[in-house]
Amino acid sequence: METFGFSDIVGPIMVGPSSSHTAGALRIARMARSLLATEPVRATFTLYGSFAHTQSGHGTDKALVAGLLGLAPDDLGVRDSFELARAASLSFSFACDPDAQVDHPNTVDLRIEDARGGTLEVRGASVGGGAAVIERIDGIDVNVTGERTSVVVRQRDETGVLAHIAGCFSDCAVNIATARMYRTRRGSEAFTVMELDGAAPAEAKAAIERHPAVRDVRIVPADAPAGAPATAGPVSVEQAEERFAALDFASGEELLERCAEQGATLAGAFLAREEALAALEGRACDAESYADRVLAVMRASATEPLREPVPSMGGLIGGEARDVRRARERANAVVDDLTGAAMEYALAVLETNASMGRIVAAPTAGSAGVVPGVLLALEQERNLDAAALRRGLLAAGAVGYLVVRNATVSGAEGGCQAEIGSAAAMAAAAAVEMAGGAPEQALDAAANALASLMGLVCDPVGGLVEVPCQKRNATAAAAALVSAQIALAGVGNLVGFDETVAAMDAVGRALPFELRESALGGIAAAPSACAWCAARG
Repeated sequence: METFGFSDIVGPIMVGPSSSHTAGALRIARMARSLLATEPVRATFTLYGSFAHTQSGHGTDKALVAGLLGLAPDDLGVRDSFELARAASLSFSFACDPDAQVDHPNTVDLRIEDARGGTLEVRGASVGGGAAVIERIDGIDVNVTGERTSVVVRQRDETGVLAHIAGCFSDCAVNIATARMYRTRRGSEAFTVMELDGAAPAEAKAAIERHPAVRDVRIVPADAPAGAPATAGPVSVEQAEERFAALDFASGEELLERCAEQGATLAGAFLAREEALAALEGRACDAESYADRVLAVMRASATEPLREPVPSMGGLIGGEARDVRRARERANAVVDDLTGAAMEYALAVLETNASMGRIVAAPTAGSAGVVPGVLLALEQERNLDAAALRRGLLAAGAVGYLVVRNATVSGAEGGCQAEIGSAAAMAAAAAVEMAGGAPEQALDAAANALASLMGLVCDPVGGLVEVPCQKRNATAAAAALVSAQIALAGVGNLVGFDETVAAMDAVGRALPFELRESALGGIAAAPSACAWCAARG
């Protein structure tokens, strides 16, 4: 997470309704597909923990099939993946084991057969914000994230194999970022997993496979930031590492130090870090163009339901944003225009999300309405330009990065406070940035928002990202604006940002499983909710 960047926090751009349960699940299956020798023809998915409890409600089943087909997270074909799979002669089935003990609540096992009759067994976990990890391949524990190009070599555990693999990459002038061998016991079958700083050349793969102890070599391509140019300017590895170390920050306190050193705002300091991270990864920084793409998707997701509402997958929501706008236009409003617009946009984004439309996870899909709600409302009511919106997004990214690094944004791990609370903190900091506030005020605003929503449980009715999620997004957008205004007034906090993030993390881990995205507690367990679920079957 130390090398998470802007697109990891304000992103991914994806099809709803859940970053952990949809985008993350898709990424697991997509990585598993990369490990196959040829096209998949049959797959069995066994879901555990939160995945098992919410399955269809969060589109996890459709996302897993879509990933095995090779679809991207933002491909609208995800919602039609079952039909696409049948057309591709890919058969699939699902099993659920909600009570099994697993290391992460969003865990799935895949058993895949390919067109040549080969089989592959993979365990993956969705770890929040659309990120995922392959934890096991054919019974051997591994760690494959897809953040860099990963080379997975299946081999006999023999002396010299690792040196052979490294030599093949050296001969092709490819630098190895990390390397580790996994085995069950000495002399048995093993996997070597290497992460590369660049792509894996075909000639290196062929050379590795010539060793008699190597059974096969699979390449898991890196998920490169969208639109990022492949190369940056001429800079040495040592220079890039030194610059990134000087501009990185692991806490709010360090972020303020970077702001003071550079004479920058939160957005400026995060942009400098983003530029250094891009150089470290050998690419040009595309933060501003990515921000423009994000804003375009946010704008569409926040405005289309106001013109033409779309019913959600579960049927619980659809049309609320337009109804609220019409009611406010009839002169019976109890909120001002800024708060009203933020509320309406936030409601609308969740309608797009719940109908499996395209949204931006910021930081998650379940909380995707808060940041665009605040940014677009400020743009509309304060006549702000595109540059101001970009600064707001970058400030939001800085705060989200610190929450991800030091706590969690996953509802399955930390409750709704981790999703909605983090989104409100990001939006509050963005509002201060766009209003010209100081960095200290932006972090105070973020802490205000986190503290105000601390303890909020994750309790989606029927496992759907609809109720109470939609209204919480609207409420959190208003809370972000209030938190920003308090900070801009110069009202400080007894407990600072870093301590507030730590407290949120501790509270989240203290919540029982039933209150962490299982659909078993809170509002989800109310009699009316249970009756609706029973009637739905």
